[in-house]
Amino acid sequence: MKKPLQLRTTLVGALLALMTTLPPMALAADSVASQTQAWSEQAKSTQAGFTPSAERGKALYFKTFKVSAEFPNCAACHTDDARKEGKHAITGKKISAMAPAVTADRFTDAAKTEKWFRRNCKEVTGAECSAADKADFVAYLSSLK
Repeated sequence: MKKPLQLRTTLVGALLALMTTLPPMALAADSVASQTQAWSEQAKSTQAGFTPSAERGKALYFKTFKVSAEFPNCAACHTDDARKEGKHAITGKKISAMAPAVTADRFTDAAKTEKWFRRNCKEVTGAECSAADKADFVAYLSSLK
């Protein structure tokens, strides 16, 4: 029987060998494209033939809701140009640009993305965003170069 250190070394070696043979996308489970596709599939369950729309996403980004004076729309914190750094309307905390072309890791962690959609949608719209809303929103932000 192998000693614990030998076993660990063997397992690490096997894992490294496997990682070098997998294509890059197999290692990166979350991406803008994979999340958008997942939301699109969810949206298709209630909207036959759904396709993400940058136009609808832009409309959502700029739509004014009457839920909160501090957060009337997404642009209140994220600016009218999502390629620029924003600032939280109450705390003043800096927010990285929303456009994935500017902030490369934007929408690359599904859990983090869902957390922020859940929080921000409730603050701005008063409800959770639908899968279609998320797909459209990200389609708009992804269209910004």
